[in-house]
Amino acid sequence: MVEGRVKRISGPIIRAEGLGGAGLFDVVEVGEKRITGEIVRLERDEAVIQVYEDETGLRIGAPVNSTGRPLSALLGPGLIGTIYDGIQRPLEALFKQSGPFMEAGARGDPLDGQKSWHFVPESSLVEKLRKGETVEVVPGLPLGTVKESESITCKIMAPPGVRGGGLSTLSGEGDYPVNAVIAKTSLGGEIPMAQWWPVRMPRPSLDRLSPDQPLITGERVIDVFFPLSKGGAAAIPGGFGTGKTMTQHAIAKWCDAQVIIYIGCGERGNEMTDVLTEFPRLTDPRSGRSLLERTILIANTSNMPVAAREVSIYTGVTLAEFYRDMGYHVAIMADSTSRWAEALRELSGRMEEMPAEEGFPAYLPTRLAEFYERAGRVKTLSGLEGSVSIIGAVSPPGGDFSEPVTQHTKRFIRCFWALDRDLANARHYPAISWIDSYSEYAEELKPWWEKVGPLWAQVRQEALDLLKREQRLAEIVRLIGPDALPDDQRLVLITAEILKNGFLQQNSYDEVDMYCVPAKQIRLLELIMDFHRRALGCIKLGAPLTKITSLPIRENLSRLKSLVKNDELSGMEDFEREMRGALEELERSYRDIDGLSLREGF
Repeated sequence: MVEGRVKRISGPIIRAEGLGGAGLFDVVEVGEKRITGEIVRLERDEAVIQVYEDETGLRIGAPVNSTGRPLSALLGPGLIGTIYDGIQRPLEALFKQSGPFMEAGARGDPLDGQKSWHFVPESSLVEKLRKGETVEVVPGLPLGTVKESESITCKIMAPPGVRGGGLSTLSGEGDYPVNAVIAKTSLGGEIPMAQWWPVRMPRPSLDRLSPDQPLITGERVIDVFFPLSKGGAAAIPGGFGTGKTMTQHAIAKWCDAQVIIYIGCGERGNEMTDVLTEFPRLTDPRSGRSLLERTILIANTSNMPVAAREVSIYTGVTLAEFYRDMGYHVAIMADSTSRWAEALRELSGRMEEMPAEEGFPAYLPTRLAEFYERAGRVKTLSGLEGSVSIIGAVSPPGGDFSEPVTQHTKRFIRCFWALDRDLANARHYPAISWIDSYSEYAEELKPWWEKVGPLWAQVRQEALDLLKREQRLAEIVRLIGPDALPDDQRLVLITAEILKNGFLQQNSYDEVDMYCVPAKQIRLLELIMDFHRRALGCIKLGAPLTKITSLPIRENLSRLKSLVKNDELSGMEDFEREMRGALEELERSYRDIDGLSLREGF
């Protein structure tokens, strides 16, 4: 252990002398209260340290001790359902120790060392050891399982970097604490149930797989228009009150990821309180149990130490990679990366580094890349398929998407869900702009979606084109009014309104509409675009637009999303017959006049 003394204090940044023998990014304990910090710069015999706790009362000359290891997370059974701060201190345990105001230097085990977990060894390994066969210990070797919650089974595996050799002993079925050694190797290595891993170091995998499997969220505007793949990275930028947190809550509840990690990074205390109180009450639609049984929460509110905010996203993604290595699909909700970037800016200023655009450090793009590049769908060391999908909220000041955090984030993500202030004020949920948003995963996900609906790519593009046409026509309407437009252009406005109300908007309080299965999403969009094509044909035959808008099918088409349940899609076919019958009857009444057959166009 290397010992030094505090030489200078500048908020969360401390200079200490006598630490020349320590390593970069080593964890240190500062002062009599043993405040946790991390070495971020070494200059001869001096070290620059960022501390993760309140340093009030710290004095010049206070002792500084290096632990000799980097900032690491303890990975093992017991993570699920736990609420941590940015450096993996269990907040519920600390609350019991010191009350609502956490004391500097407070300590708590990331995993409860007193609790025992029921370990079931891998049956194939037990059989091989019984027969005297040699089992080579390699990274990712499955050793057994622990049922962590009703929804998640924790797989105990040989960690990355294990020295190898043969498996000499394996614990039998029984109850063990997380620090118990459950396997030993012939080279003298010991494998405990829980293992440490440096949070700034990505966990290895065998291969990176193509992002051709969608992360189904149940939100139509996301799944159909701007889809995200499993292992993809997306950003949700938006000003205050546009619905970033609510959109992430909906995705966390309904997406088909098996593990959810929610990182509250620098958010307001009352908003984080809502998350902590709401998540335990949310019901997992798959199991019918609490969503918290497959969720990990990391809480770093805006009034907590700024350095812990900076490291919180690395802690979160490390926990995600741990479950990814077991073969799970994990989704990370980072709210918000703008507050994280502000923490970088403050720390950089304290270290007197040269500022870049808007005061952010020059390495902001590098740090963003380090975070988002840890997303991916991979083949794990044990040969399984797992993924980490990252959805990061961005809070640009004043909703200005040209500010540095938003612009640099766009360089490293392929899915951009821009929230629109006008939509949010109009109570259009989710307030994702169909003009400013985009997804570069659409082409790779096309084969998957076309198995659900062969016309997915066609109707998706038609709908997006129609919404863009509607935006241009709306500017004309504001100048001269809708009555000056010909009927075919007014039909564009009407169909776009149906698209907005009957497809893009979802009611999170409607038991039918709060989640939409992929098959229903496609059929709903197909019916809306089919209505537009057939109505356009009627107009070309001479039918006035008022004849079309007076049909009851127009109103029913907007309400179809709430009328047809996810498991009763036959209602879609009934409506399609009704719609086609009404429009064909209108078509026949005008066909004799012009001597044209609309049916030839279909």
